[in-house]
Amino acid sequence: MTKFPYLRQDFTASLVVFLVALPLCVGVAVASGVPAELGLVTGIVGGLITGFLPGSSLQVSGPAAGLTVLVFEAVDTYGLPALGIIVLAAGLLQLVMGALKLGRWFRAISVSVVEGMLAGIGLVLIAGQLYATAGLKAPASGIDKILGLPGAAVDAAGSTAALTSLALGAATIAVMVLWKKLPKKAQAVPGALAAVILAIAANAVFDLPVATVEVQGLLDSIQPPGLDAFGGVGIGIIGTIVAFTLIASAESLFSAAAVDRLHDGPRTQYDKELMAQGAGNTICGVLGALPMTAVIVRSSANVSAGARTKASRVMHGVWLLLFAALLPGTLALIPLPALAGILVHAGWKLIPFAKIVPLWKEHRGEALILVVTAVSIVAVNMFEGVLIGLALSVVKTAWEASHIKLEIIDKGAGPIQAYLSGNATFLRLPKILDSLESLPQDRPVELDLSGLHHLDHACRTALESWAARHSATGTEPVKVTEPVTVTEPEEAPAEKVTAV
Repeated sequence: MTKFPYLRQDFTASLVVFLVALPLCVGVAVASGVPAELGLVTGIVGGLITGFLPGSSLQVSGPAAGLTVLVFEAVDTYGLPALGIIVLAAGLLQLVMGALKLGRWFRAISVSVVEGMLAGIGLVLIAGQLYATAGLKAPASGIDKILGLPGAAVDAAGSTAALTSLALGAATIAVMVLWKKLPKKAQAVPGALAAVILAIAANAVFDLPVATVEVQGLLDSIQPPGLDAFGGVGIGIIGTIVAFTLIASAESLFSAAAVDRLHDGPRTQYDKELMAQGAGNTICGVLGALPMTAVIVRSSANVSAGARTKASRVMHGVWLLLFAALLPGTLALIPLPALAGILVHAGWKLIPFAKIVPLWKEHRGEALILVVTAVSIVAVNMFEGVLIGLALSVVKTAWEASHIKLEIIDKGAGPIQAYLSGNATFLRLPKILDSLESLPQDRPVELDLSGLHHLDHACRTALESWAARHSATGTEPVKVTEPVTVTEPEEAPAEKVTAV
């Protein structure tokens, strides 16, 4: 026991994580349009491979609700055989990025973009799974899913089977919401698992007219991508691969930062964690399984259950493997509306309702980025929506970094003094020129740039042109005091004054 001092804590935690992961693995796979067993395969790889590698000691990886929409779109567009190629390529890209030590740079991505991304995914996921709870086929695009909900409600109201299915899905959600209000001992069984067990029992007792999970068998579901799959994809798949890579990496590393706040153990090594995720996704791609990310729900359950080392997440992979090998037929008992209810609940938790209002009050620009990113994902697609969010974030940062102050002092006689301070960039150039060009043409001007921290080439050229035009009217040449450049820590050179 001295070699494994925390074996008891890790063993108990691994069982809890297994019970949390099981219904989510199956639910994410079904919602992604792939065999249920492939969700278990990804969970197993996340435990046995990624769980064993260095990076973040306590976060748990597996198929994530956050990639469900993207996987469904990819399978619908390119077919199931191409999924392995996409995941394999994304995993290799993650390995390269980790080797180049790019993992830490993901922390530079605006939190608003990531939360907007998750909110957009959550909205599309909820809309799509609401159709599934009623046993109806969902439209393809995110916007059509949302706009089609009223019509779907009318269709469901006229069908007894649809109403029964919808009631079972709603009951599943209710169980998960109310489960947290039960005593702590009852909550030893995860709410999602309890909801699935109750749904199975209700279906068995009342023989409900609802669909259940189709079982193909673990080995039959694993279909490594062959050479024909590589030949059947076009150049358009590159965008999907990049989207998988960026979104999976960002979600995993942001999850790692969140998990680090939950415990006092070793901190995450971001580059190693990115490589661990890459190794897992590479193997998932070879097996033709779902992509993986670190999942905050399982990770927080792991920490809350008392896990101390990575042994807990490795053992949870062992339990998933044993279940898939010994009890695969059990999956056929799970009603699809129950899994849809679990995914609706998961999608709801992806939307940061509690953060939007405070964010709007304190940082309206960040709140706008969050909302625009989410709406773009719903209206367009995942990849372009994230790019729009990133572009807005860059523009906002550039705008805020270009703060500049222009102070004009005119004593009525003598030269007019103009002081510029801050950061002079092309973004604020129109404002600067409007103010300078409004100065009287028949008065000498002293332009003091010593307060500038940054003067870009566009601004310098424009200021020189303005000074030349102003001096051409017959007044004294504009005197320009250049920005101060510090060459030594101890002292700065004297201001340089030039006449134009």
